[in-house]
Amino acid sequence: MPIASKADYEEYLRADMFNSNVERWTVKEFLKNDVMRYQRILRKLEYYLNCRRGAWAKVVRMYLQWRRIRLGAKLGIAIEPNCFGPGLSIAHAGSVVVNDEVRVGVNCRIHSGVNVGSLRGATPKIGDNVYLGPGAKIFGGITIGDNAAVGANAVVCKDVPGNVTVGGVPAKVISQKGSGDLIPALVKGAKK
Repeated sequence: MPIASKADYEEYLRADMFNSNVERWTVKEFLKNDVMRYQRILRKLEYYLNCRRGAWAKVVRMYLQWRRIRLGAKLGIAIEPNCFGPGLSIAHAGSVVVNDEVRVGVNCRIHSGVNVGSLRGATPKIGDNVYLGPGAKIFGGITIGDNAAVGANAVVCKDVPGNVTVGGVPAKVISQKGSGDLIPALVKGAKK
């Protein structure tokens, strides 16, 4: 479900900010929150790739691509456009790499050291409300179910059912708890 309109773009920004505990995008946030600035550039690039045509849009796309790559290099983040649904929350800077063919649902929280890649040309499909702990490695044509949590330094190479926590090398189910307490949108939603 990539961004398909200006309204989608604005909704993705709202969901990303909500899940990242950013109430308003101010000059102060712009100056101190490089990770959210990266996410906003990524979302704007997605909007221009998917919705805008013409010579001027091409120039803007090239500029946004350049900014995304440059800021990503500074932060250690390499996420290609149109991989994540709304509600992306990158916990903090530091070595996040996601293959361009990966598709992730809504409300994904991702920590540093995470690598989501391909194996023999196949890439993971990650559901909604998924938590990816620090150092997690996920690869191959696998599926991670909704509301799953992947523990720190887990290596996931097989399907993960929904509503569970996996950990270890190779990853296996270690809890039936899932991601309920780990995704900001779910925690905030429960408090309303």
